[in-house]
Amino acid sequence: MKKIAVIMGGFSKESDISLKSGEVVYKNLCRNKFEPYKVFIFKEKWFMIDEKEKEYPIQKDFSVLINNKNIKFDCIFNVIHGTPGEDGILQAYFELLKIPYTGCNFYHSNMTFNKKYCSSLLKNFGINTPLSFFLNKNETFSEEKILKKIGMPCFVKPSKSGSSLGISKVYEKKHFYRAIKIAFKEDEEIIIESFIEGKEISVGVFSFKNEVIVLPITEIISKNDFFDFESKYSGKSQEITPARLLPNIVNKIQKTAKKVYKILNLSGISRSEYIIVNNEPYFLEINTIPGLSKESIFPKQLKIAGISLSDLFNDLIYDSINKMKNKYL
Repeated sequence: MKKIAVIMGGFSKESDISLKSGEVVYKNLCRNKFEPYKVFIFKEKWFMIDEKEKEYPIQKDFSVLINNKNIKFDCIFNVIHGTPGEDGILQAYFELLKIPYTGCNFYHSNMTFNKKYCSSLLKNFGINTPLSFFLNKNETFSEEKILKKIGMPCFVKPSKSGSSLGISKVYEKKHFYRAIKIAFKEDEEIIIESFIEGKEISVGVFSFKNEVIVLPITEIISKNDFFDFESKYSGKSQEITPARLLPNIVNKIQKTAKKVYKILNLSGISRSEYIIVNNEPYFLEINTIPGLSKESIFPKQLKIAGISLSDLFNDLIYDSINKMKNKYL
């Protein structure tokens, strides 16, 4: 049986969400094909636990010593939201070690995790995006110039952050500088985006049995001012799947979501967010390691599509193993 390390945790505030997602993956891996191990990656330490909750440190070659026997993993199932699992850091490490891992490679992970680079690239391929302005930490800037271009209200976001952490919606100029300070606490690059009013949706896309699949679309209605961290994880939003959209709009969104997936050269699972304005989808961001907990959108979309978590995970693992094998033949 293939030994699978389900890695979870991470260095960001999304760590608790990652732990929930990791439990879902661990429980849904087929025991007839896989021997799963829970591996926790935190700033302080990396370790594996057994069924008795005993800890075993992870070694430099990402193996673990149990009862004087060195265990090496056949594949890494990456469920770390945020850094270092979603921004390419761990992917580059596993590439050096030639250990197969789920999801996209280090380059595409890093690019999609950075909203600045991702939206700029997609814009060049004709994908609709909100008006934006990029700002680096310690860079001098003119509030007047930015707000004249972007308008009010606007969003101020960290360029590299997930789960809506560090995002502010700004209605008045007097609150603009404070929003910038909040965003810079999360990242050294920020993006200031125009507010566009419309229906917010979330679209799951992934490769399954050598085909790019677009899942049923989810409509998001936040009880807060926007789809923030509280809305996502504290039940402060209504999520309707499938979304209440006309068939021609659904078709347009599916084509756009698939196009984005292919432009970014992704693999594995993803979930992207859009705003529908005048029947046109505007891309907001993409998540290449979406939440897989019971509260998460992606598993709910899978269920409606009639695809089991076990079947999907099975396909992701074997696809990852084959890719690594073919790369180093």
